[in-house]
Amino acid sequence: MTQTFAHAVWIAGLIAWFAIRWPYQRRSRRIAVVSDGRSLADRIVLAAAGVGLSLIPVIYMATGFPAAADYTFRPWMGWIGTALLVLCLVMFHVSHRQLGKNWSVTLEIRERHQLVTDGLYRYVRHPMYSSFWLWAIAQAFLIPNFAAGFAGLVGVGLLYFHRVGREEELMRRTFGADYDEYAARTGRVIPRVF
Repeated sequence: MTQTFAHAVWIAGLIAWFAIRWPYQRRSRRIAVVSDGRSLADRIVLAAAGVGLSLIPVIYMATGFPAAADYTFRPWMGWIGTALLVLCLVMFHVSHRQLGKNWSVTLEIRERHQLVTDGLYRYVRHPMYSSFWLWAIAQAFLIPNFAAGFAGLVGVGLLYFHRVGREEELMRRTFGADYDEYAARTGRVIPRVF
């Protein structure tokens, strides 16, 4: 695999990500919000993830800046990055589909919100974040530049560490003991072994 092909894989992945999310985002706007936990900080970390997973890599691929941060690309890096990106997109799609009308891009509880505990959610509470971590790791393999390649890890890290605890608190307030029981048997983004 060449570096140019690896970049094309990353671009195709970005387009696929938007294609997967678009119908769910459109549908979620039509469902009434019962509880809204959004804040300015929430919007900032969401933007940081977007910048790290899209804007910085696109600028790098379009301009080559910052070339001083490049590292040597090897074909095996492209294949690993491609495999991780495909796994990311599958998890991203499946987690959206399994959440259905319960999904929201922000910290919101919608009308008739239900606790989803089957499918991917049987193993982890946040498979969508699992997919974001996979995307960020794939990006580091597909874009051999310390700034652009690792920008996704920084963006996803900021989003994850800021939001997951708040999301879980919102779920606890909404679903009470059912959520506590669910959380006790599942991992956050990696399945529990024991």
